[in-house]
This record gives sequence, structure tokens and C-alpha cells, in this order.
Amino acid sequence: MDIALTLIGFFLMLIGILGSFLPVLPGPPVSWVGLLLIYLTKAIPDDWWVLGITLFIALFITVMDYVIPAMGTKKFGGSKAGMWGTIVGLLVAIIFPVFGPFGIIIWPFIGALVGELLNKANQKTALKAAFGSFLGFLTGTFMKLVVTIFYALFYVYLAIKYAGEIFTFS
Repeated sequence: MDIALTLIGFFLMLIGILGSFLPVLPGPPVSWVGLLLIYLTKAIPDDWWVLGITLFIALFITVMDYVIPAMGTKKFGGSKAGMWGTIVGLLVAIIFPVFGPFGIIIWPFIGALVGELLNKANQKTALKAAFGSFLGFLTGTFMKLVVTIFYALFYVYLAIKYAGEIFTFS
């Protein structure tokens, strides 16, 4: 059972990292469930403090991921249309990687700009709001990525440290 929990937990770590970029997946909470699973093995001693602190961080980052783009858009004079445009632009970047790795940066900006223009903003306001929405989006994505990578590294550390107890076949 420990092996199954460890493998499922590792799979959740990978999904959590992907969730840093995909708006439909809550990356940090998914990665946290992966941490929880490795702590549920018999090999790793319970540490409820670590689980509690990492849960708080995952939930806080998830909430901030919604707040920061709104703050960026508002600060730069934008609307919800710009934020939705950013999300649509990200999905376009993932589904149609036209600009390669730069698409993850270019498409959300274009999406925010188009969203603002469709919302009847003038070009200057739309460009400024798109930049704010885009900047907020990048900030939130970066925070989620840092947290999920840290969780994954911590997970790997635990799996290696307790590998002898986890991967016993008796």
C-alpha cells in the first residue's frame, strides 16, 4: 500500500505543477494532497505541523492567485473582460503552441488586450489594463509554480530518505 500511495502522490505532484499553468487545475492544493499521501504511508513519521503549514500555504497561494490579477487589472484601469481574456489567451497558448515557449507569455497579453477592446475600452486604456492583468497573471502563476516545485522537491526528498521503508515488497 505504501508503494501505491507514493506513486499516486508523485502523480499528484506532477499534476500540481501542471496546475500552476492550467487555470482549471488548482496546482498547490493538488500538490499538497500528494504530500499528504506520502505522509499517510507507514514509512514516514506523521508530522502534522508540516502538513498544516503546507496546507495553509497552498490555500493562501490559491486565493492570492485570484486576487492578484484582479488587483493588477484594477490598478492599471482594466476590467473583468481583460482578466477573462488573459485566461483565454493562456488556453490558446497551451492548445496551439504557435509561438513556442514564448506563447505562454504572448497569448495571455493578447487575450487581455482583446478582452479590454471588446469591453469598449480605448486602445491606450486597453493596452494599460492588458499589461496590468497580464502582470498579475504572471505573478500568480510564478507563485504557484514556486510552491508546487518546492512541494515536489520536498516530496522527492522524503521518498528518497525513506525509500528503504516505502519500497519493501514483503
